[in-house]
Order: sequence, then structure tokens, then C-alpha cells
Amino acid sequence: MTQNTFILNYLNEIRRRSILLWRGLPQEFYYWKPDDEAMTAIEMIRHVLQADYGWNMIIHQSDMSHYKTPWENHPFINVEDELEFAEPYGQTFLQSIKNFSEKQLSETLIIHPGNGTKKLLGDYLLRIGYHESVHAGQFLSYLRTMNIPRPFIWD
Repeated sequence: MTQNTFILNYLNEIRRRSILLWRGLPQEFYYWKPDDEAMTAIEMIRHVLQADYGWNMIIHQSDMSHYKTPWENHPFINVEDELEFAEPYGQTFLQSIKNFSEKQLSETLIIHPGNGTKKLLGDYLLRIGYHESVHAGQFLSYLRTMNIPRPFIWD
């Protein structure tokens, strides 16, 4: 298995499980949050989905100084709308990963614009998966706190 096939499988599996969780959120709980400083449930979903757009810019070492998200004026409607709106950006991100060579994954240095951390591209892509996994755990705790049955994501 190639490095990019492994990374793509990893990211796709994380996203599959996230979507199971998100689809378990009843619409009347979209704007619930555990405290005033936290994201609402629907904001967390958007945060994860729109990150694909930003990650793609970062892995291509694009200028992020004037970063503007395509979601800026997009209203919150429902989970399915969030998934549909995000689909082309997610596919572009995955296609970028597919197109990287083994050499690029092993030798390209990525500098995260938010904190200046330097990682090799392959390692950086795995950490992107970790980011989404952390939010999946947060989302599970949201559902638990809201007393909503949690979808089974372990199969």
C-alpha cells in the first residue's frame, strides 16, 4: 500500500464515522453548546468540513494571509446541506493527496500558518485526521450531554 493510499483510507474512514455522528444530531439541537465559549453542534460540523478547504491551501503552501472561507455567507440549514456544500472542497483536498508522490509526502516540509509548526507532508496529513478525530470525540460528548442516543461508529 502506498503512503497516499494509506492516508486517504485513514481520512475517509474518519470522515465516514464523523458523518454517522453528525447525522445522529436532531435538528432541534443544532445550536446547543456546553458553555458560552464553545462551538454549537452545527458550528463544530462546519468547522471540520470547512477545514478541508484550508488544509488544501496549507498543503499546497498557498498564501493564507488573506484567507477567506467559502462558507462565510453560507447560512446554517441542516447537516445534509453542510455535507453537500462541503463535498467539492473535500474531494479537491482528497485529490490533492492522491496526486502527491511518495517523495513529496516524505520530503516536503509544511509549516502550519497558525503556530509555525513544521512537519513533513505525510505526517501533517495524518495530524489532520487527528484533528477531526478529536472533534468526533467532542461531538460524542455533546450527544451524551444532550442525552441523545449516540450512533454506533465502531463497526
